[in-house]
Amino acid sequence: MELVTPGFGLIFWQLVTFLIVLYLLAKFAWKPIMKALHEREASIESALSAAEKAKLEMQSLKADNEKLLAEARLERDKILKDASDAGNALVESAKQKANEEGARMIAQAREAIENEKRAAITEVKNMAAALSIEIAERILKRELSNPGAQQALAEDYIREVTLN
Repeated sequence: MELVTPGFGLIFWQLVTFLIVLYLLAKFAWKPIMKALHEREASIESALSAAEKAKLEMQSLKADNEKLLAEARLERDKILKDASDAGNALVESAKQKANEEGARMIAQAREAIENEKRAAITEVKNMAAALSIEIAERILKRELSNPGAQQALAEDYIREVTLN
């Protein structure tokens, strides 16, 4: 039964050995171990703090990036709108110039047509006058070849002149 319950001497020497090891550990190992633990705790704390700062900085950078992206989008939209407005203005200007040029060309064409019309009418009148003169000349030649007809024609003219 001695195996189950140790003797008093064994317990005494185990206690003395334990106290000596405890004293040696406290004297030589406890402070460096505690110092190492405190340093480790401080480094972990500083790493967590740095990680938190990095996280906040990343959030700030992300917000700045979002802001810059939104500004870039607004600027892009503004540039596109300005370009679209400029294009529309250019198209409207071109349409207006084309309409003005078309109206001017139509006016010139009408004027040219009117001039041609007047020239044609003048030519027709001149031709009619020339034909009338030629016809009258032939009639007069035929009627004036006869002296009696000449006498009758002269008397008719005199009667017409005195009546008016």
